[in-house]
Amino acid sequence: MLIVAFESSCDETGVALVDASGSHVPRLLAHALYSQIDMHQAYGGVVPELASRDHIRRVVPLTREVMAQAQKSLTDVDVVAYTRGPGLAGALLVGAGAACALAAALGKPVMGVHHLEGHLLSPFLSADPPEFPFVALLVSGGHTQLMQVDSVGCYELLGESIDDAAGEAFDKSAKLMGLPYPGGPQLSKLAEQGDANAFKLPRPLLRSSNLDFSFAGLKTAVLTQTKKIGAELDMRKADLAASAQAAIVEVLVKKSMSAMSQTGLRRLVVAGGVGANALLRSELNSACGKRNIRVHYPELHLCTDNGAMIALAAGMRSQAGLQDLQESYTFDVLPRWSLQAANL
Repeated sequence: MLIVAFESSCDETGVALVDASGSHVPRLLAHALYSQIDMHQAYGGVVPELASRDHIRRVVPLTREVMAQAQKSLTDVDVVAYTRGPGLAGALLVGAGAACALAAALGKPVMGVHHLEGHLLSPFLSADPPEFPFVALLVSGGHTQLMQVDSVGCYELLGESIDDAAGEAFDKSAKLMGLPYPGGPQLSKLAEQGDANAFKLPRPLLRSSNLDFSFAGLKTAVLTQTKKIGAELDMRKADLAASAQAAIVEVLVKKSMSAMSQTGLRRLVVAGGVGANALLRSELNSACGKRNIRVHYPELHLCTDNGAMIALAAGMRSQAGLQDLQESYTFDVLPRWSLQAANL
């Protein structure tokens, strides 16, 4: 069974094709991705209207590129999938509209996929795929969650951010330091030159009895430090970046280890854009190694939003017998769709 999928939840347009035949993990045949970073840099962040218009320009050429890579025809496709939510409403509508129009033209069923489920399952495309059950640390741009994952579609929320997500903490801290968009990767790169112990920054909820996160206070502390430093900010920016990154990573690692202890599971999956952070990977590898815990990550090029993870999720849900396929080509999108509220 061939599944083509569209991802357009924010500022990346992704298209991918997987083979979900049989019982093996769906095999990625081809994928293509276009990032809008250059376009949004002038504004210091994503402009939703511009993002939507650019998705419209990119989705058809990317689809043609993917089918050519895979040496397949659209008539070979059995299912068309798309990201239904969460994300920017206008951007989501582009992918949903393209998917449903293509499915209608082909006379094939269509499937709406949860964006976070795509991230959560993305490590199954890696060279070292996980096995169920496991604890998942989801750290995408707007979400930080710990989940217990027993099987496809069977997810239990263990903890989540009650304000800013980790990705937002990276981006907002970077903006306060005057770093260019996208801030998170810029902050991490600058942090390599700094002293992580130079500034004493808070680790919110680090010793709380639950598994929730809070990063808004850290952002405020970074703001306070930039004001204290004043004219010396340029000289001390690397130290502040390193200190902010260290605070975020320490919270993520310790909360993840607490989740492993509470669940008794021995396998951790890390997914989402922040999962590409080198310090986070290093600290998690060290902490998991001491506790005899296996840790799995997506390939680096699949950490950010992409069509491959949406195609994979659609394929795994289909293999699991979850009834998601729709013959109707009317559609809606759910910009604030929670993974728990989804009909999984």
